[in-house]
Amino acid sequence: MSFRDLLGKIGGHKVSSDNALSTARGQATTRAATTFAARLTFEAIERTFDGTIALDGASLDIAPGEVVCLLGPSGCGKTTLLRIAAGIERPTGGRVLINGQEVAGPDRFVPPEERNVGLMFQDFALFPHLTIVENVAFGLKQLPARDARREALALLARVGLEHYADQHPHILSGGEQQRVALARALVPRPAVMLMDEPFSGLDIQLRERLQEGTLELLRETRATSMIVTHHPEEAMRLGDRIAVMRAGRIIQLGRAEELYRYPVDLFVARLFSEINEIPWKVADGALVTPLGTFPAPTLATGQKAVLCIRQRAIRLLSEGQGHPARALHVKFLGDAALVEMAVQGFDQPLKALVHESDVPIRGRDLGIEVDPARVLVFGAEG
Repeated sequence: MSFRDLLGKIGGHKVSSDNALSTARGQATTRAATTFAARLTFEAIERTFDGTIALDGASLDIAPGEVVCLLGPSGCGKTTLLRIAAGIERPTGGRVLINGQEVAGPDRFVPPEERNVGLMFQDFALFPHLTIVENVAFGLKQLPARDARREALALLARVGLEHYADQHPHILSGGEQQRVALARALVPRPAVMLMDEPFSGLDIQLRERLQEGTLELLRETRATSMIVTHHPEEAMRLGDRIAVMRAGRIIQLGRAEELYRYPVDLFVARLFSEINEIPWKVADGALVTPLGTFPAPTLATGQKAVLCIRQRAIRLLSEGQGHPARALHVKFLGDAALVEMAVQGFDQPLKALVHESDVPIRGRDLGIEVDPARVLVFGAEG
């Protein structure tokens, strides 16, 4: 089923005609109408395609009004889980519940148009033959035309595009099309909002502005939201919680700070910070290194481990202070710089991300110290 076909099915969404939005042009205080947020629950979801496992027992519970980001590399099952929530795909096993009511399971399947979900995909799929206000009002077919237009104009005002209401989508930039697609998804006041890579393809400054505006609008409408992304920074910016996925499973779930400070494995650690990965061996429950001794209580003596030193955990000192090192290369990154160093006692260079005012001269001897609270230890993979 294509996205446009799906929009056609969901176009019969029934919405209340009472409107808490002001339709005055240019009114900065316009706010989106609220909806009744729903709990979205996945219980041990499985999905296979021709013998290939896409989801392998994924479980997740999203509270009413909560924003959860699904984070992981391409092919890990993020979009498949979202499509199952929307009703575009059927699970091979497990159940999906909305407000405790099963909408997909072994003996029940509720079609997309009856789930009260809003959908927004990478392809905004605006209808070129419809005006912008008609695109936004597409999901309000059960309302009288005048009421549907009023509702659509109100959401367009909220995203700052009401002055384009009677134009056609081809005149809009990518960011403006994204805002129209968001308004169209939210105007029926869905209990659950599902978004698949909604900011991909936008330049970084525009992406950040739209992320902030989108999050503000989701907060106002109070729709329970699940957002698929492969950008950790985007997940940290948008999500109340983040569900990290790998190979069809949710391997860690929590707030951004929890995932950053206490990653369950090296895969998660790599997602949330740039790290130096140094092979080492465990001795008496610790890694004894020239830069300090770091606890490894769950690893056996002699076991191969990986010492992970965050680039921001390394502080540069004057020569003669701390541990001896030498600056090999320096890469200017604006308000920061990446310094590659030869460090006494290590076979491989280490990298430090430092403030641009602390950049050393290439080839200069210096000293370093490491914040032990920002060092991680994991068993070697494989």
